[in-house]
Amino acid sequence: MNKLAASWKTLRYLGEAALFFPFMGFFKLIGIDAASAVGGFIGRHVFYRLGPAKTARNNLRAAYPEKTANEIEEIVREVCDNLGRVAGEYPHLGKLTSGPGGRIKIQGMENGDAAVASGKGVMFISGHFANWESMPIAAALHGFESALVYRPPNNPYVDRWITRQRAKLGPKEHITKGAKGTRRIFTFLRRGKVILMLVDQKTYEGVPAPFFGRDVMTTPAPASLALKLGCILLPAAVERQHGAHFRLTVYPPIEFEPSGDSERDVLALTAKINATMEAIIRQRPSQWLWIHRRWTNARDLERMKKLNHAAGGSGVRVAREGSSFT
Repeated sequence: MNKLAASWKTLRYLGEAALFFPFMGFFKLIGIDAASAVGGFIGRHVFYRLGPAKTARNNLRAAYPEKTANEIEEIVREVCDNLGRVAGEYPHLGKLTSGPGGRIKIQGMENGDAAVASGKGVMFISGHFANWESMPIAAALHGFESALVYRPPNNPYVDRWITRQRAKLGPKEHITKGAKGTRRIFTFLRRGKVILMLVDQKTYEGVPAPFFGRDVMTTPAPASLALKLGCILLPAAVERQHGAHFRLTVYPPIEFEPSGDSERDVLALTAKINATMEAIIRQRPSQWLWIHRRWTNARDLERMKKLNHAAGGSGVRVAREGSSFT
């Protein structure tokens, strides 16, 4: 990248930050409950009318062909309300405590305790449910020695700020994708520790797996790591109860019997992970991030074709060498 392009990028990031931080300052000033409520109002009345809401409608119509237009609109509005609330809650992540009187209630943590006690290494896998930042916070407060795997925002100023908010109560270690991050994940799991990751976003360097009746490109990383290291895959999900109050549910481990065919096993276990996420979403669809362009379109197929060609023609090979953690 030449100096001029780098300068323009820096200016763009500074401009974005100049808009982002005053909003976060306002939300911090008015307190968590008011910030959540104001964010929800903005989500219902402003975000609801923007392009991402249209994406949510299209995704929901395809996933739930049996639902009426009114039912779809009700879910979309709740999705937008939740996203606004999440934005308002970011400056207050340090207040999302668990335990008596806390804002995060936990059920099923005996599944987490048993998994960690096995010494095999544990991956808590989840999706963008309610305020998804609650899961790593609850795990850290419970005493698990853990690391959060995440995809940094493009804007480095925003990234640093969000990382500081997460670290107030959540895991201190944040692992980004890439070869260095993968090595660190291996180290954590081999030592019997906990990795926390979201597995519901599209990746161009993934494998196809069914999700709401259609194949979607999905990261094979959790399946590959579980099969290679023998660690435990533990599904978890956050649900918004009311305002800035949440319930984290930790489900029993995903059971899987390897066949001995590594490539086939990765595909089969990845499909089972997607099926688990879908089942959780169906319990309360308005809690999930339907604005995400999760399903593959023609432009995605062209991009994946180029990636596979560059990697030697194997989609699974691309996935293994460049797994995208979220």
